Amino acid sequence: MNKFWNWVRNSDESRTLYLNGTIAEESWFDDDITPAAFKAELLAGEGDITVWINSPGGDCVAASQIYSMLMDYKGAVTVKIDGIAASVIAMAGTTVLMAPTALMMVHNPLTVAIGDTEEMQKAIAMLDEVKESIINAYEIKTGLSRARLSHLMDAETWLSAHKAVELGFADDLLFTAKEDPAPEPESYAFSRRAVTNRLLNKLPHTKT
Repeated sequence: MNKFWNWVRNSDESRTLYLNGTIAEESWFDDDITPAAFKAELLAGEGDITVWINSPGGDCVAASQIYSMLMDYKGAVTVKIDGIAASVIAMAGTTVLMAPTALMMVHNPLTVAIGDTEEMQKAIAMLDEVKESIINAYEIKTGLSRARLSHLMDAETWLSAHKAVELGFADDLLFTAKEDPAPEPESYAFSRRAVTNRLLNKLPHTKT
């Protein structure tokens, strides 16, 4: 079984969980052992845990189960994002911290579908429901309206660490000196759709 997670027990008996790469790149939905193995390892110890995340996302079912397990965990869960976080799992942190260089990506769920019009409509309806379930987690963490969260997902929005904190997706930055605060840098959100539209608008219109 190829695991996308790794547990480390620290010298002070606390534990650190590393989530790197695609979430459930292999099987999860059809593999009863994988979620059971993750839960068994999560519950194999007690106390607070730290979760380091660098993941472009992955399987929605796997992410949902891990999110639920971490939310239900009795100890505090500190999520630390050191690369990219494009998974709802990051929203399970009691506290979510981002490296100054890290990015968070908020996006719509994706799938691959084959079939006739009816099958395509079923796939669209399924994606709509998956999106609503993801918005549930974002809403709990950020307090933003569902309409705004939906817009951010539609635009495939990339958030800098400061923008993620500003919008409530994260609580603070890693490696900051609280005793000597520097001027607040500008936050930014990068929208793939907005950039694409700007580029298309600059192209010369085809004359017929």
